Amino acid sequence: MSDIVTGTPPSARTAHGTVRGAVERGVAVFRGIPYAAPPVGPRRFRAPGPPEPWEGVRDVFAYGPTAPKRPYAPPLDRLLPDPAVPGDDWLNLNVWTPSTEGAGLPVLVWIHGGSLVHGSSAVPVYDGSAFARDGVVLVSVNYRLGVEGFGVFPDAPANRGLLDQLAALEWVRDNIAAFGGDPDRVTVAGESAGAVSIAALLAAPRSAGLFRRAVLQSGAPAALPPAAARGTTELIAKRLGVPATAAALAAVDPEALLTAQTEVTSGGNPLTGRNSFQAVVDGDLLPHDPVAALHAGASAGIDLLMGTNTEEYRLWFVPGGLTERISRLKLRLALLKFKVPNATARVYRANRPDATPGELLGALATDLLLRVPLNRLADARTDAPGSTYVYEFGWPTPVQRLGACHALELGFVFDTLAHPDTRALTGPDAPQDLADAMHRAWVDFARDGDPGWPSWDARRPVTVFGPGAPALVLAPRDDELRGWEPYRNNL
Repeated sequence: MSDIVTGTPPSARTAHGTVRGAVERGVAVFRGIPYAAPPVGPRRFRAPGPPEPWEGVRDVFAYGPTAPKRPYAPPLDRLLPDPAVPGDDWLNLNVWTPSTEGAGLPVLVWIHGGSLVHGSSAVPVYDGSAFARDGVVLVSVNYRLGVEGFGVFPDAPANRGLLDQLAALEWVRDNIAAFGGDPDRVTVAGESAGAVSIAALLAAPRSAGLFRRAVLQSGAPAALPPAAARGTTELIAKRLGVPATAAALAAVDPEALLTAQTEVTSGGNPLTGRNSFQAVVDGDLLPHDPVAALHAGASAGIDLLMGTNTEEYRLWFVPGGLTERISRLKLRLALLKFKVPNATARVYRANRPDATPGELLGALATDLLLRVPLNRLADARTDAPGSTYVYEFGWPTPVQRLGACHALELGFVFDTLAHPDTRALTGPDAPQDLADAMHRAWVDFARDGDPGWPSWDARRPVTVFGPGAPALVLAPRDDELRGWEPYRNNL
């Protein structure tokens, strides 16, 4: 580790050229390494291709360009900072490593969330220094977002954002040894849309051999048939007055396209619904629906760590006052719309006697869309060769009464509680001992596949990261999960 100890700029030889990084807080950092060619010009709306090789040494000190996107709309923009870096070379990644002179280190590849229209690897909460400090090579990835990555066209491949993620994982397989990592010890991890993406990759035959373990944080398997997924693309094209083809949208000014995309996808939220982008069961990358494929045994040999936050809904319901605007009548209409059994709703009411109608709807929506599908996936893997571990994050932030909301666990997983962008969601006094415990579980899982508690079985063990020390709970709130049994065919 002499290059790290002395502070000499570390370098690594990749398949496309040599890169030179920096030493920060005792670890080597490489930012903005291209893993594929810029997806612009004739490459726009195409599958990713290899980057152009370069001569000499390429300095990679700063985050590379981010995919075209707009900030989160107020008031979420203050809670979820989302930096944008200009440029066309969006398909890049970052590496934090204990040393380029090491060998055989476990690798964790991070795929960010953001509803497939926001986010990037440049978000400061995702700083990988703590993972490298603790012996794990951390790789974070950019991929195409929105219509660029997930628009559905008759004249372009579907799931381009997923193809980007696969290309990044192939880059890791071919190059990570130069950064001290072991290509046979790769864990892929993601949150929200990143977790949904990983669930799709788990169901994709082309991902075989690219990773050994996976982490799904607050995201469940989901994909749409092409006809259903095409709706958002068609609305964008209609707003622009052009055909819904890749050729037509490629001729549109990129800013105008981004504006139309934002207008079409704004309003609503991931729990209440809106026009959105989804992975597509395209018969190629995804030959089958990910839910069906995973329940049938796809990636059964992959170790899996997954979980949710207790009050996911509060990120979307509370800041804009939606919780207070939901009346008993609106709650009743929502339950009818989503065909929630009356018996199920009664269980949730009984368990939350002081909850408002908005809080009840949020709890039901959180479990319907996240907790129930992940529990059922764990059940389907009970006898699988790969181990399955389940967690729940329950520490409530004091910020804006957000409780244990969506995305709150990220600063704990990455051990970045001290960063101002993390504190926007956690506040200034988040418990470091909880971050120590949660970060250590992710490190241990990446290292040897065991986060530190029993794997899933008929007892349904769940480690709850809440106030105080992490606690192992058997079948938490099982009466609520059983309440969804009549809904099984609808999930």
